[in-house]
Amino acid sequence: MTDPATLPAAVSPLGVVSPPGPECIHLSAAVLPDELARYAIGLANARGGTILVGADESAEVEVKDLHPLMLTHAIFELSGGRLSVNVQSHRQPGGHEVLSVFVPRAPYVLSDPAGAVLAWDGHHLVPVSQTEAEPVADADYTAIIPPDASLADIDPAEVGRLRLFAERSGGQRAAPIAGLADIDFLRELGLLAPSNGALRPNLAGILLAGTPAALRAHIPQGEVCFFHHMTLDVEFQFREDLLRPIPATLARLAELIQARNRFTPVQVGLFRIEVWEQDETVYREALLNALTHRDYQLRDAVHVHLYPNRLDIMNPGGLPGGITPGNILRHQPKRRNPLLAQVLARLGLIEQAGVGVDKMFGLMLRHGKEPPEFTTYPDAVELTLHSMGFDAEFVRFVARKQEELQTLSLDMLIVLSLLAREGEATRATLARALQLAEDRTPRLLRQMEDIGLIERAGVGRGIAYLLAPESREALQRQGLRQAMQTRPAPAEAAASTTGDHDGAPAPVLPRQTTPQLWNKGTLSWSQLGLGGHGTSFPGQTQSRPAAAPAPDKQSSASPSSPPASVLSQTPTPAAEHLHGPTRDEIRAIALALAREKGAVRNPDLRQACGLNVQQAWRVLRKLCDEGHLRRTGQGRSAAYQLA
Repeated sequence: MTDPATLPAAVSPLGVVSPPGPECIHLSAAVLPDELARYAIGLANARGGTILVGADESAEVEVKDLHPLMLTHAIFELSGGRLSVNVQSHRQPGGHEVLSVFVPRAPYVLSDPAGAVLAWDGHHLVPVSQTEAEPVADADYTAIIPPDASLADIDPAEVGRLRLFAERSGGQRAAPIAGLADIDFLRELGLLAPSNGALRPNLAGILLAGTPAALRAHIPQGEVCFFHHMTLDVEFQFREDLLRPIPATLARLAELIQARNRFTPVQVGLFRIEVWEQDETVYREALLNALTHRDYQLRDAVHVHLYPNRLDIMNPGGLPGGITPGNILRHQPKRRNPLLAQVLARLGLIEQAGVGVDKMFGLMLRHGKEPPEFTTYPDAVELTLHSMGFDAEFVRFVARKQEELQTLSLDMLIVLSLLAREGEATRATLARALQLAEDRTPRLLRQMEDIGLIERAGVGRGIAYLLAPESREALQRQGLRQAMQTRPAPAEAAASTTGDHDGAPAPVLPRQTTPQLWNKGTLSWSQLGLGGHGTSFPGQTQSRPAAAPAPDKQSSASPSSPPASVLSQTPTPAAEHLHGPTRDEIRAIALALAREKGAVRNPDLRQACGLNVQQAWRVLRKLCDEGHLRRTGQGRSAAYQLA
């Protein structure tokens, strides 16, 4: 991308106007907004440059009738928000005014308001094809030097903050420069550069150490909007808009999140692990990734929403080309803003090697939580960090195995976490969760078998993987141990683990941490309002005296009638069903409880199906997301009613 400050001055200090050419276009002050946008887009598609508005002194319309913000706004709007320009006013010796529109080179092909792709050939706007208008590779918007930027745009206090990061980083490249004078320190980091005979900060320098006025003038889209929601509704109870340098923004966001954060202590031998609802290391990494890799050419802010059950971070620009939620762990890192990322990495704030996402995944899995969830849109990406519920036994298991084996890679954590939740999985399912080709997983799985973490069961295509007996024992999987005794045939197992996952990693679903209270034969599918063969669940306190209905009466019950026996049955052993309810059965039970009692709570579903807190919460949350249930109340008083 062309830096306007490095272009030949279109209007000299003496008022001499540059002639039209490959990097300079003359337009009348009577130019219409659409026409101005077309020329700006054509110049951006070529090599960037300057448009002089009002250079023709004979024009009937004077430049004084045009405000620079009018031009900036018109070009931004008519380019679909893809082109940001800088406009300055120049007074000629005779009193005549000229507006200079500095146009950067586009990092990708832009189309004009009518949808045509045009480029400036030095004389005219000419149509071009996609191949002819190939954008510059790895253009860095944060390296641009605003033509009117100066050293006055730098805040000495923010420079001091950067210096502290350099001192603490301990890196060979950052620590030695921490003692330099401010200007030398910033030059060494690449945040100041000579331009038009003076040292000026680039956009990266303003983003990291700029004054409030400089941020508003040069890069107002660097804003972050924080919202706190007391409930899961879209209405928020608190909002704070932050337009500060990135380190100051990060510090304030940490204050806002930590003020509403809680942790649960997990005892592991003589040590205690604190499992926070939102781990500070994880959300700091997520926020830094959003601020470092967002598209600063889009005039949108980063939005941070803190809900009772999750933290959502949405930043403009989407994932860099080629990266998707399904390959983000494996794809080669891409930096949308190389200079900004390089400086932050040198100061020790981000991982330059591109392992920030790995760190987030690893920490959340070690703490028995769901991994980060990415959702992509055409012009944005959203990262969700779930906070509700965690598996304390898995936390203890991982901590002990880490001490015993001295190494527990992220890939191992992904496999262990999935098997602990699912019970078993095929190689194809594990490959999807690992974001690997299926033929690249056997080596990892053999290694985990050799060290006693997992084992294989079944033959041929029915081969499935499950936790090794020692691992199951450590995780206290009583329900899972019973399931192993009556494991279905290999073909059935393969079918059950390769269900309708649509090519995505297998959903994290129930693992058994308490003896099952579930059995079949007491409550029919008809009573659940779904129809089908008989299934049941017991274990609830009786709400009114009622004898268990006979099987033939169960099957003839009306689909819409509430299950009278939902709260009154006693479990009866059935060896063929000791492995517990299926995914669909658990959902049906939750809906039946809501219908019978008026609302279902997390403890109700846990007791009925033998789930833990996180498993029950995930089922109820999914039913809310699908519109079957709606949540009322917060914390322990939360209840879920039929929608």
